[in-house]
Amino acid sequence: MTSPFVVAVPSKGRLQENAEAFFSRAGLTLTKAGGARDYRGTITGLDNVEIAYLSASEIAANLARGAVHLGITGEDLLRENIVDTDKRVALIEGLGFGRADVVVAVPQAWIDVRTMADLDDVATGFRDKHDRRMRVATKYINLTRAYFASHGVMDYRIVESAGATEGAPATGAAELIVDITTTGATLAANGLKVLDDGVMLRSQANLVASRHADWSPAARETARVILDHIAARARASKYKEVRTRFAGCNQALLDEAHNRFGVVSPFGGPTSSGMVTLHCPPAQIYALGSFLRDHGAETVSVASLDYVLDRENPLFAKLEAFLR
Repeated sequence: MTSPFVVAVPSKGRLQENAEAFFSRAGLTLTKAGGARDYRGTITGLDNVEIAYLSASEIAANLARGAVHLGITGEDLLRENIVDTDKRVALIEGLGFGRADVVVAVPQAWIDVRTMADLDDVATGFRDKHDRRMRVATKYINLTRAYFASHGVMDYRIVESAGATEGAPATGAAELIVDITTTGATLAANGLKVLDDGVMLRSQANLVASRHADWSPAARETARVILDHIAARARASKYKEVRTRFAGCNQALLDEAHNRFGVVSPFGGPTSSGMVTLHCPPAQIYALGSFLRDHGAETVSVASLDYVLDRENPLFAKLEAFLR
């Protein structure tokens, strides 16, 4: 019996909602036979696919050991928990949700500390004065060590945070923190500021592939089908379809439209009757319509695109290159 192709999806909250919506927009409907509380699911129409609902950190761990083929999780968790991240997993596509920055934040009262170089000076002085190293509260131990080392900061020790990291300086548990933030409002409310060069990683949810999963020919074909849906939807979202017909429509005119408005001609140049179908970035629709009418078009129609299936799929090509 063929092993299922496993896709790991966040099991709760906004990440789950956004992940399911992402697949749905691509024409891939996730279903749970056992109801909302079930931790296993399927994709309608793809009988050999199993959806595993896991926490974001569990997804990272399962990707690392090859227990799932594809997963949706944050880049911060991947880079914190997987040694040699780029060798063991491939970030196939950034999904635009679950955004958070991993940052170095210090008390606002440290008015002379604005950069990592300033922090290095303070750390040295702190050790001389207190006969101990400055404490950094964080859940991101590996990221912190790598980032501090890259800036030559050595006089510190990590205090692993189990709760609300941003409160550590106020309670005296640490002098500064490394944590995630989206708006910075929580940091500010706790009297903290981000160093000018203290953004360690700009993270978001990613569609991720595992190198160590069982990539049989059947599994690769399943991945191709899934990534075809996703790539087709992504391409469609970048364009509107524009149709027109007029005698003056020729290749030279389309070349000018391409150069000025980023237009592409998916089906080639105009027909003998002057009929042409174009794909145009949404922001350029009115400018293109005016351009075409100025050159003789009486009517220009515009329609939304659901999917654009090309022969070449950049997402699957990225996966294939990674597995090679």
